[in-house]
Amino acid sequence: MARYGQRPENALKRANEFIEVGKPARALDTLQEVFRNKKWAYNWSESVLEPIMFKYLDLCVELKKSHIAKEGLFQYRNMFQSVNVGSLENVIRGYLRMAEEKTENAREQSAQAVIDIDDLDNLATPESLLLSAVSGEDAQDRSDRTILTPWVKFLWESYCQCLELLRTNAHVENLYHDIARMAFQFCLKYNRKTEFRKLCDKLRKHLEDICKLPTQVANVSMSKPETQQLNLETRLHQLDFAIQMELWQEAYKAIEDINNLMNLSKKMPVPKTMANYYQKLAMVFWKAGNYLFHAAALFKLLQLSKEMKKNITQEELQKMACRVLIATLAIPLPSAHPEFDRFIETDKSPLEKAQRLAVLLGLMQPPSRASLLKDLVRVNVVNLATPQLQEVYRWLEVDFDPLNLCSHMNTIMEQLRAEESGAALQQYISALQDVTLVRLVRQVAQVYQTIEFARLIELAKFTTIFHMERLLVDCVRHNDMQIRIDHGKQCIHFGIDLSESQREDKPEGPTLQVMPSEQVRNQLVNMSNVLIQSAAIINPNKKKAEREKLRSIMVQNYHENKVKEHERILERHKIIEDRKEYIERLNTVREEEEQKRLEDIQRQQLMAEQKRLEEERQERERRRHQNEIEQIKHRHLQEKLQQISQTGHGQKILKKMDEEDIKKLDADQIAAKEAEELQKERRELQAKLKSHEKKVDYFERAKRLEEIPLLQESLKERQLQDQTFWEEQEKERIAAAIEGRKLAVATRDRLCRMKADRDEFLNKLTSERNALYSEKLGAFEKMLAEERRKRLNERKEKRKEARRVKWLKEKQEAEEEERKRQQQLLEEREREAKEEKERQERLEKERIEKEQKEREAAEKLEKLEMNDRVAAKQKAREEELERKLREQNEKMDRDAPAPWRRGGGDKEIKRSEPLRRGGGVGESRDRDESKKFEPYVPKSRAAGSDNFWRRSAAEKEREPSRERDRPDT
Repeated sequence: MARYGQRPENALKRANEFIEVGKPARALDTLQEVFRNKKWAYNWSESVLEPIMFKYLDLCVELKKSHIAKEGLFQYRNMFQSVNVGSLENVIRGYLRMAEEKTENAREQSAQAVIDIDDLDNLATPESLLLSAVSGEDAQDRSDRTILTPWVKFLWESYCQCLELLRTNAHVENLYHDIARMAFQFCLKYNRKTEFRKLCDKLRKHLEDICKLPTQVANVSMSKPETQQLNLETRLHQLDFAIQMELWQEAYKAIEDINNLMNLSKKMPVPKTMANYYQKLAMVFWKAGNYLFHAAALFKLLQLSKEMKKNITQEELQKMACRVLIATLAIPLPSAHPEFDRFIETDKSPLEKAQRLAVLLGLMQPPSRASLLKDLVRVNVVNLATPQLQEVYRWLEVDFDPLNLCSHMNTIMEQLRAEESGAALQQYISALQDVTLVRLVRQVAQVYQTIEFARLIELAKFTTIFHMERLLVDCVRHNDMQIRIDHGKQCIHFGIDLSESQREDKPEGPTLQVMPSEQVRNQLVNMSNVLIQSAAIINPNKKKAEREKLRSIMVQNYHENKVKEHERILERHKIIEDRKEYIERLNTVREEEEQKRLEDIQRQQLMAEQKRLEEERQERERRRHQNEIEQIKHRHLQEKLQQISQTGHGQKILKKMDEEDIKKLDADQIAAKEAEELQKERRELQAKLKSHEKKVDYFERAKRLEEIPLLQESLKERQLQDQTFWEEQEKERIAAAIEGRKLAVATRDRLCRMKADRDEFLNKLTSERNALYSEKLGAFEKMLAEERRKRLNERKEKRKEARRVKWLKEKQEAEEEERKRQQQLLEEREREAKEEKERQERLEKERIEKEQKEREAAEKLEKLEMNDRVAAKQKAREEELERKLREQNEKMDRDAPAPWRRGGGDKEIKRSEPLRRGGGVGESRDRDESKKFEPYVPKSRAAGSDNFWRRSAAEKEREPSRERDRPDT
């Protein structure tokens, strides 16, 4: 069905129309669209939507559509869970009520179907016999499966849906627990044990989810006492129903839940709740066969009743004491394991189980039969019990009388069976008989070494041969006793093996003497103790010397090896720690890599899946949107045609157009043609009405002109008739007044004789009332004065208390102000110290930076001076070279002979000219050698002026100043 918006009232009317014509499914779809369309649903109040929701749920129940009902309930919860919780509660309760009524009707119908049999003479038909032979079911089972079971399933689903709906909302917390208890009642009523287990698991899961929820205003919080109390009461109901349905495993789980809730609560539950808890706990322990904890639970119940119940009667206290005492005495006697068996015990589960059960009772350690009996004697429970049970306690735990033990116990048990008041104690008779028989066997074993089986059965009044033999075998199996049964001689032998012994502590119960094996063991132990004491008396210092020698050796050995051992231990610890850290690092890296790899794979899969789902969703949405648009257009066209066809002008339009033209037009074009035709008809009608109006006005005016004289004549006749009628009525009134006065005068004369009596009665009544009033007024004034005095005193005390509280408050405020002022001063000092520290650090930093800059400037200046020295040395070397060259040239010039002395001609002069010009061979070679060492000198230097060197030195001196003046980048 297409999703289109319509008003809720119209949807409800349309649904009712569908129901009237027998189409409830169409009606349900119509109402479902109202809640699916969020644009409309959230704009209406609960007064509009609540009737629609009831009709919607009624149709869901009628059609057994639990999933559709769940969808509607979730939508309704989202709309009104924070606006109007009462409406949501009414809707859910109404829904469950309708489902319960339908289920109850189906149950009656199923029972009636079995009763309605056609032939009463032939109840077992061949068909029914064949069905019973094949399936094993009777007619009622088959009828329930076909008629009742579907409705039971629907009701169960309804409970689960409502619990899931309300599990986390704090506003409907009470409704949630009410529905849980209704579901418990449903499981009990229809004997649904599987559903009860599922319901318990569901509630337990809900409680775990609540504990994990974030703390918000609308969420259920287990920190609230109200929530804890509601959950505790629900778990107590769960325990009660589990006991009624005999689901003991679920009852034990409910007890654990109750104990956890009580531990979670900051305060203890009310005594009534605790008493109910201990009572149910004792019943569960009894059904589980754990008589020890059953008696412990009853003892806790007795203690709670004595402490908390103020108006408890002596009879109630005696009944409770009797039950606790007989339950404790009915606990089987504990097994006396040998010492080696107690220390080599490997199975830890019984001890752990006992510890868990002790926690349920609020005990630090598991109880025992002996500890319970000591507690009963300590709190005077034995004396509170009846004399019969006091005798039972004395015979079983105090007196040693094996010959008369069973006869006395049999008499008491017969009395308990006969008494109606002892009905609650009859359940302990069987266990008490077994305890009595074990106590009999133990006492007989201390008296006889051998006894005939018939004699033992004669002493045990209430047992059989097979039961007694099984009991003896159990005693031997648990190493309680040493017994050998001789079936040939029909006798029993006790304490045959002298090498075995019982436990070292004192035997439980009345004891006449120890067994032969115990006598031998005790004799050896006593001999050993005497020999040890004798050796200590003969040589008292021997042991001391040996201990001193051993001690000195140990001390010397310790001092020799302590350093090495300490280092070895430290090295070992270091190796262990290093290996642990290495393994942890490896594991961490491996786990991180594996986790990262898995996360990458999951992320890729998730992204691919999301992409695929998104594409599919978009495609579905596009198709759905296109289909909805086409359906809406077609439906609008059909509705418009149907609407037009119901009017006269619409029929005229449709007659003028054929089907092809209609298909080509859309709804707007058809509406335009309809409006045009309607306007045309309206104009024609107005013209007709206008002409008709003129005719009617003329005719009406003529009628009224003719009617005026007739109306005047009629008015005159009416006035005459009214005057005559008034005169007749006035005469009748005067006559009636005269008769009434006469009757009143006669009555006055008749009553005048009673005036004195009346006055006397009134005076008497007035005086009595005045006296009573005066008395009450005095009492009231006295009470008022007393109350005024009391209230004045109270007001005075309140004013004193108020002044004292005000003084304390002002004193506290002054102290608080002083503390704040001291705190502010301290903070101010800390802040100043911090600022001073920062300032010192900043100055120190600036000083360091300044020193560093000065050091760098000095280094640069030193480098410049070094360069100057190098340049000066270079210059001096060059000057030295030039001086040497000049000296060499001068020497060569001096050594050369004059031409006229050698007598040479022109050739000699020409050959010597190059030498004079410096172009000789030797001179050129010297020049070449000097040029090898001559550095590169610029032209300005070669000019022979010293200005270049002076300028270079001045520039080098200015370079450090430039470096200092250059700003830091």
